[in-house]
Amino acid sequence: MCDSKIKNPMRTASVKKTSEENYRVKTLELDAELDAQPGQFIMVWMPGNGERPISIGNDEPLTISVANVGKVSGAICGLKNGDALSYRGPLGKPFTLPKPETGNRKRILLVGGGYGVVPLHFLAKTAKKAGVEAIAVIGARNERDIIYDKKLGQWCGKVLVTTDDGSRGKKGNVMVEVEPLLAGGGVSCVYACGPERMMVAVTQACKAKKVPCQVSLERYMKCGMGVCGSCDLGGKTCCRDGPVFSGDEALVMAEFGKTKRNATGRMEPL
Repeated sequence: MCDSKIKNPMRTASVKKTSEENYRVKTLELDAELDAQPGQFIMVWMPGNGERPISIGNDEPLTISVANVGKVSGAICGLKNGDALSYRGPLGKPFTLPKPETGNRKRILLVGGGYGVVPLHFLAKTAKKAGVEAIAVIGARNERDIIYDKKLGQWCGKVLVTTDDGSRGKKGNVMVEVEPLLAGGGVSCVYACGPERMMVAVTQACKAKKVPCQVSLERYMKCGMGVCGSCDLGGKTCCRDGPVFSGDEALVMAEFGKTKRNATGRMEPL
């Protein structure tokens, strides 16, 4: 006898509030709450445009931030207050905080690049509620691309900014702040989300210092349930086994930081 109950049915929520994070990233606060954990995502469906995985920036209320970079994301960014949005979720494996019983709940380090900072905001909020101190390092190409610095400041003891051109914070990539923090000790775990080459550098630095690391990967997805194989990572699926993986898991993936599949399933360089 089959179970007719659908675990993550399609739901509809209205857009309660919108705000511009920068010239291409828009935040939508939805009239809904979701029993989600940091690092999980939802599949957002826009009729006539398609479906796309979107990171969760907050759970109460359900909040997403979307970069206008394609057909589906452009349609989402075009929504106004009162408009309807359909979604499935929460989906995927979340970030996990250090367990209290390990006695290793020193401060954690959050490393975000570009709009990869969005799920880290949810994690920072959760960490503070759990009594875990967090420091954030966020990087971008320039000052215009920085988002969520003030929002992270609500939950983190410190927010450090880097830009490639030096227009804000330290000049360089996130590693100019990450490496000194790792060298100084006192970091129990590192959480990274953003450009994959950035995450490779963070993961390798953590391995060298023997600091646990978790990374959130992004791949083209169709089903979001581990069925279609579009987000295959050499035996693991990004949607079901991830998107969060340990640094050790990521480093043994042949395509980590090198290649990814496009919409047709063909491998292409990052």
